[in-house]
Amino acid sequence: MIWLMENLAKLDARLTESLRLRSEHPVWHRIFSFFAHSGDSWFWLAGLGLIWLFGKTEWHNKAAFIGVVLVIESALVLVLKFAVRRRRPEGEWGAIYRNTDPHSFPSGHASRAALLAVLALGLGPAWFGWLLLIWAPLVSLARVTMGVHYLSDVLAGIVLGSLIGLATLHIQPWIFYLPLIFK
Repeated sequence: MIWLMENLAKLDARLTESLRLRSEHPVWHRIFSFFAHSGDSWFWLAGLGLIWLFGKTEWHNKAAFIGVVLVIESALVLVLKFAVRRRRPEGEWGAIYRNTDPHSFPSGHASRAALLAVLALGLGPAWFGWLLLIWAPLVSLARVTMGVHYLSDVLAGIVLGSLIGLATLHIQPWIFYLPLIFK
């Protein structure tokens, strides 16, 4: 069993290295950097906060629901990261991530992107759901190409975020009965 785990880790490292973006591609570097940052939690929570403050009742409730789910998902990812304690791949890009969160498994950005795509598909509008379904894999790929995650980190994050999204959509009708946040 140890042999299998070691070989899978080596395969993961080789595949990750093959997907890494080299510095001689500045245009691609900017594009992937944008996608890598577009999954930052503060960005989404700030946007959802504005929708919650200024949105009509339907959007107010959806923003609150998504915001609460994002906070729960982020806490779960953080617990898993500190339980697993897998170091990020070596690299220069992403100092803020490397300094504030040295652990890479699972990818919080990939988890968040998948979660948002699932929630957008479930809550609508449909065009936004489809847009996030295209965006989510780009965020995940960007995290690998920029060198802050292994391929297995983002795959695990996608699975985790998708499962959390599906579970919360399933219980969503009952959550809207919570006072204060959704009224």
